[in-house]
Amino acid sequence: MSAAFPVWTLMLEFLYRSLTLLAGPAVRHLLDQRATRGKEDPARRHERLGRPTLARPAGRLVWLHGASVGESLAILPLVDRLLALDPTVRVMVTTGTVTSAALMDRRLPGPRAFHQYVPVDLPGAVNGFLDHWRPDLVIWIESEFWPNILSAIRRRHIPCALVNARISSRSFQNWHRFPKTAGRLLSVFQLALAQTSVEAGRLTDLGIRDSRAIGNLKYSAAPLPADEDELAALRSRVAGRPIWCFASSHPGEEAIALAAHRQVMAMLPDALLILVPRHPDRGGVIADEIVTTGLSVARRSTSRYPEKESAVFLVDTLGELGLMFRLAPVTAMGGSFMPVGGHNPIEPALLDSALIQGPHMFNFAEVDAEMRAADAVLSVAGGEDLAPAVLRLLRDPAARDRQAAAAKAVAEGNAGAIDRVMAALAPLLAQAGIGT
Repeated sequence: MSAAFPVWTLMLEFLYRSLTLLAGPAVRHLLDQRATRGKEDPARRHERLGRPTLARPAGRLVWLHGASVGESLAILPLVDRLLALDPTVRVMVTTGTVTSAALMDRRLPGPRAFHQYVPVDLPGAVNGFLDHWRPDLVIWIESEFWPNILSAIRRRHIPCALVNARISSRSFQNWHRFPKTAGRLLSVFQLALAQTSVEAGRLTDLGIRDSRAIGNLKYSAAPLPADEDELAALRSRVAGRPIWCFASSHPGEEAIALAAHRQVMAMLPDALLILVPRHPDRGGVIADEIVTTGLSVARRSTSRYPEKESAVFLVDTLGELGLMFRLAPVTAMGGSFMPVGGHNPIEPALLDSALIQGPHMFNFAEVDAEMRAADAVLSVAGGEDLAPAVLRLLRDPAARDRQAAAAKAVAEGNAGAIDRVMAALAPLLAQAGIGT
């Protein structure tokens, strides 16, 4: 395959590999620094350095990789299908964040599916990882491209696909400045299944020969789980109160949510805001911010339940959005009121929570467009419009229910993405000896 690319692209690959060989001490120091901030798991540092301690299971092994929480959740429907397809196959899911690791440990359907941390992109770590696990098929989710990892997969001739592929306009323009280098790196992917036709076209331009648009795999995810007893307990504590949720907030968005909630309380004094930060480890800082606004707060990590006088229920715990979407009839999606790109609107839609979104939904542009066309979401221009939108939905249950039903219909109507993914993957699965 290398003959199809200029010699200088091979030289760049060699140069990157050489530089990362020298970077080992600096990377290990960076891992230690991240561990002190709770961004790495010290007990599993060896996984990041390509020294796994789990034994490789016998039989065929599929390696699925997603960078963080959103990508790993998109993986789950694919994991279920792979396990159902072949009773002898094992599935390893890798991610790179502590939050996603904890989520996968709870959500993966063991014992045939398990989680590992992705190795850092150092040659020794990558080779140690691949020498140990020897995957029969690699499936990459979305768009995290690490040169040493992808080059090592190519050298070992492991079948490899890019699924639920997403590449932003900015990323495409950056890669397109070096088309031969991009083509060399991305040539490892025998197949790319993109979320949209625009992204499929971009991937084709970057050198992936077989790029297709099959839709967003996140549509195929099952509704987020929730403990029924805990849901009943929460409902009893907040019975009769107007409730709305601001989900997956980022720095700067908490202030927007709190300002909106003060306006909501001016009209509905007993209203409760459920505030769920994207990163729960920010809970202490956010709690202090809430107190400075004069609002009373109950923290899920310490108080567990809100009190009658609590204006804000700060859910600084992991993996409880399934509970909160069921509890709140209205949800504003975080990441959309700052230029983050938004978060998955399908999750609250599947749980009958009416959606409000800010102006920054570029990570879910196609989903957002379909939701808007179906009058399934209330889109606002900015934080100043959030309170009127919340009040509109809280005060009009009939309109709220119509909007929530429309969003659920959009989500359920697109759930067939997983079927298209499995059909497209069939030749690679057969090549890897899976399901045959």
